[in-house]
Amino acid sequence: MATRVLVVDDAKFMRHMLKGILTGLGCEIVGEACDGSEACAKYKELHPDVVTMDIVMPKVTGIEALKQIRIDDPKAKVVMISAIDQREPLMEALKLGAVDYVVKPFEKDRVQEALHRVMAG
Repeated sequence: MATRVLVVDDAKFMRHMLKGILTGLGCEIVGEACDGSEACAKYKELHPDVVTMDIVMPKVTGIEALKQIRIDDPKAKVVMISAIDQREPLMEALKLGAVDYVVKPFEKDRVQEALHRVMAG
């Protein structure tokens, strides 16, 4: 069965790029969201296996959404997506329970590695 993924990023082209990589890896994209608030709602609705979560987004950040998702589901598997200069928020996300991270611009191999790590537990 394909890994069900919720893709969260405020940039539509980033969501499109990530969806392309993930579907190429055999994942099923069950939904997408453009901010943390929408991500939390979609997580509750869709119950994906994995969430890819951008850190910097308007309204509700990826860090805030990660906190809420982990409160709602402590077993949630979230992979953070960050720009190269976001070390501090990235470290915070990992402390809050993010399973892994991928730095933009992402490469297929790194996305695949993160996905395998997440699914392996």
